[in-house]
Amino acid sequence: MGAKTKNMNNESQIKELVKEKYAAIAEQDKDQNATSCCGATSSCCGDDVYNIMADDYTKLDGYNPDADLGLGCGLPTEFAKIEAGDTVIDLGSGAGNDAFIARKIVGESGKVLGIDFTEAMIKKARANAEKLNFNNVEFRLGDIDDMPVTSNYADVIVSNCVLNLVPNKHKVISEIFRVLKPGGHFSISDIVLEGALPAKWKEVAELYAGCVSGAIQKQVYLEMISEAGFKNITLQKDKTIIIPDDILANYLGKEEIETYKKGNTRITSITVYAEKPAKDDRKCCEPGSGCC
Repeated sequence: MGAKTKNMNNESQIKELVKEKYAAIAEQDKDQNATSCCGATSSCCGDDVYNIMADDYTKLDGYNPDADLGLGCGLPTEFAKIEAGDTVIDLGSGAGNDAFIARKIVGESGKVLGIDFTEAMIKKARANAEKLNFNNVEFRLGDIDDMPVTSNYADVIVSNCVLNLVPNKHKVISEIFRVLKPGGHFSISDIVLEGALPAKWKEVAELYAGCVSGAIQKQVYLEMISEAGFKNITLQKDKTIIIPDDILANYLGKEEIETYKKGNTRITSITVYAEKPAKDDRKCCEPGSGCC
């Protein structure tokens, strides 16, 4: 089966793995990424998983093919209720795909900030923005669990298939709350689970970078958002992800594949919407509150 394994227990090791993988992807175009994963219907697949979850962006206003690496698992900008003049942050902005869609909506009076911790992706996104002569789109290098952004900055936050790659999801969601303006909201597409993955998948590097083994249970994911203080949490989309047999064969034997397919495990792409209350009644920063 030849799947690459690596110690996946250390947060810094996981981050380095993801950074290494996505730096390599940044040097490829969408066609190369699709070839390396071969899509959901092909029988030629290699070790990669990240591309089978992508949705079609081509019909959205503001779409730029140079910025689309086929790495998402939803269309969060389509659901994000972005308005003209808004300030929008795209978490894990990659080559700029969602940021450019958002920019089309906010117009010249708005602003879009993309954050990514992979230097190669930031370089690619900045080159795309310069080529398009966009002056109100900025790409900033940084971790989304420690955003290089002041508090109460954004009207809207979007993200596409990124939170599952971050080991400390509690911290990311807390940062989203901090950075949103009171009354602001987010729409995030991500991969979550229902049921248990095969145990060996937790040790397979490609499945972490491919958004599978870093995913958590859907109910836990939604509870994290609620615990952070968000309100009006809504599932805007819920789509089952089917991993083709030729990809599964890289990680599981024939009998293991049959067991997996007959089991109750469901890998799901969800798009979640939630709002930061206009008034924060949690008293989170008072001494001894313990909720920050």
